[in-house]
Amino acid sequence: MADAERPHYHGHRDRLRQRLLDGGADALPDYELLELVLFLAIPRKDTKPIAKRLLDRFKTFDAVITADPRALRQVEGVGEAVVAALKTVQAAALRLSRTQVIQRDVLSSWDALMDYCTATMAREKTEQLRLLFLDRKNVLIDEEVHAVGTVDHTPLYPREVVRRALEIGASALILVHNHPSGDPTPSSADVEMTRKVKEAAAALGITLHDHVIIGRNRYTSFRSEGLL
Repeated sequence: MADAERPHYHGHRDRLRQRLLDGGADALPDYELLELVLFLAIPRKDTKPIAKRLLDRFKTFDAVITADPRALRQVEGVGEAVVAALKTVQAAALRLSRTQVIQRDVLSSWDALMDYCTATMAREKTEQLRLLFLDRKNVLIDEEVHAVGTVDHTPLYPREVVRRALEIGASALILVHNHPSGDPTPSSADVEMTRKVKEAAAALGITLHDHVIIGRNRYTSFRSEGLL
């Protein structure tokens, strides 16, 4: 296609790609990084207006890619291809984050582990309980979502938690659950649940290393707070 016939946004796309390659992600503000993602879903349309509408609605890049698909579809210009592109970025980010913590000593990679848990759970609309399984050297050998509940409650049965740890061959556990309210302050029910899991695990020689509650912008560690 002759330059005179090329849509105006083609040159813009080329410049954004080059800035990304030359300077990395920090060379681009949120709306331009989002434009690059949208290019993959909308190859023949100017994506700047859609990127700006998404940021007007959700405020930040991370809030856009973690937004509920139903909320994304309410934004003008967002169809299934855009939703799929955004969710692909989210899945890739989580998978990369997981590789930074799995098969690692949790004590030496604690910040990375909390970053992973926050990225995975902080924006969930309902509570979920995630189990982190450790070996005798405190290496994270596996992790999984054990239960999903409501906006303020997750069903938990200590025997089931311990049974799963035995199946995995874990010597220690970390419980992680989120508070969709955004406030990671432990409730009395959280404290009682932790006590019961600790007792059930100890009876079979398994250590409850910590219980972490993930909020929107911070987390609470029971061990750090003297609750464990």
